[in-house]
Amino acid sequence: MDTIARLRRIRRYAVPRSMIERGAGRRLAGDWRGACAAAGMDVEVDLADVARLRDSEIAGRVEDALLHLVPDLVRWHAPRIEPHRTSLAPDHVLVLAEYGMDALYVTTPTWLINGPQRMVLRFGAPRRPRGEAHYCSDYTRTGFWRNLIHPWMDARHLWDDRHTAELRERCGGDAERAPFFHPDGTLRTAGELPASDPGPGDPAGHAEWVTLLHERGEVEAAFAAAGIELTPPGPESEKFREHYTIGPYEQLARMPLALARLEPEIRRLGGGRFQIPWTQHAAVLLDHDGERLRAEVLEYDAYYEMEELQEMPMLADASWRRLPDLDLLRYGRTSPESLHPLVRDALFPERVTSHEGPVGPPDPVLPSQVRVRCGGDWHEIVFRNGVLEIPHSTQERDRERALLALGGEMGGCHAAVHAWTSGSGRLPRVLRELRRDVFERARHGDTEGIVRLLDLGLDPRVRDEHGRTLLHVLHLVDHEPLLPRLLAAGVDIEAEDRFEDGAGLTALHKAVEHDGSVALIRALLDAGARIDLFDQGDETTLPRLIDRGNRHDLEWLRERVFEECPDLEGY
Repeated sequence: MDTIARLRRIRRYAVPRSMIERGAGRRLAGDWRGACAAAGMDVEVDLADVARLRDSEIAGRVEDALLHLVPDLVRWHAPRIEPHRTSLAPDHVLVLAEYGMDALYVTTPTWLINGPQRMVLRFGAPRRPRGEAHYCSDYTRTGFWRNLIHPWMDARHLWDDRHTAELRERCGGDAERAPFFHPDGTLRTAGELPASDPGPGDPAGHAEWVTLLHERGEVEAAFAAAGIELTPPGPESEKFREHYTIGPYEQLARMPLALARLEPEIRRLGGGRFQIPWTQHAAVLLDHDGERLRAEVLEYDAYYEMEELQEMPMLADASWRRLPDLDLLRYGRTSPESLHPLVRDALFPERVTSHEGPVGPPDPVLPSQVRVRCGGDWHEIVFRNGVLEIPHSTQERDRERALLALGGEMGGCHAAVHAWTSGSGRLPRVLRELRRDVFERARHGDTEGIVRLLDLGLDPRVRDEHGRTLLHVLHLVDHEPLLPRLLAAGVDIEAEDRFEDGAGLTALHKAVEHDGSVALIRALLDAGARIDLFDQGDETTLPRLIDRGNRHDLEWLRERVFEECPDLEGY
């Protein structure tokens, strides 16, 4: 997947419209806890404890920050897993404000991919949720734990509603417009873009010029135009060939660097040395001596040279990366109305918008019809009343199912329905994108989006390419409005997903393994979920999953399993 397509997926799913709307309502009412709840952010801040352990003056400052915190905007700008997923980068710390040795900060989830995308708001000495140092090779831009702290103290435009208008200047714009756009949000034509460097007197034009040089692959010229001294690669750069087919400058050309903003952003942080860990084998080192910024690309060995790098702070994404929203708009992959409202208003101060209609990422929709090649003709299949209907008789459907049972292959409309309800086989592109839409919305807690799709007639028996049903992802959303509806529609509570490296897991297994709530687990048990499933291959049992996840809140379930299923005592 190309970078722009991935950014579009992030902006489409990562912050559901319902989060933005509910969060804004609670925030404007002065209910900062309600705003956090709406945005999927748990709160571990007690102002009374802050006043008791520190003093009332600091507690008052913390409360003032909380009253202006925009939790859904934090989620909008938070770092994501690279390069193909939309999930929050795990175990990252976003430091919002400092108060001596303590800070107001947000931590991203511990689970890498499949767990709830909930964040946690904390006060105290910034720390990662897990607390231990380790090298994580599961996502591309990485490093030791000390490098996973993002200093947002000087980036209040990312989270404070009093400073959101500063976003335009912080992404390279000026008092009137953002780079590549007019103040009303319309894209500047090629003829309106600079043919030479307009200089620092035109910040937006200067940012455009530097970006155009960089995108054309003129890396040295782009760095020079941005006032950054680029250290030429030495003989050791040949080590790149061990991991890449391209050299250091080609690596720089592929990075979405906001070159025009690098020097001002590092100067704002007080100068010093920083790193941008771009891949597992390469980092960009930045050194600001108070007058000039120098940069070089370092190819390092994770085992021998990481000790030096772990002492060097990581430069937060917001300080070096081009604003993803501007890239999406430039390439026509989104519209200003689909942006977070505070982002849109900051970037395009003269844009006239109607506040009567919905704002933010689009609501989900069902395709009106899907065309499928079937037996030499084109047939139309459609979602109606919770079923994917096809223009074939009951006898024809029974014949196709019998053919499949005998080892044959379904075709046309029958194959499409089978792929939708089993996760096996090839789906038409429209249905494949819809299936991805459903499960991405679940990943990011968009309960309202899934309910809307069901209301529109979505067939809830959908299974993804790994065989997971909507019951398998209930730990990611609010299960109360969905569980009874899915069960009533016939979704199998004992359906197992499938992976090459292990046994299939049921919805109950998933809820236990991936930090599902006790309320959800009890609801699945009340609905009849089995507790005795066991696989000889990887010995997957509920007690084993409880141990793996340190689910001390599920000791009662462990005891119930051993009481009712004594054969599992050793597992």
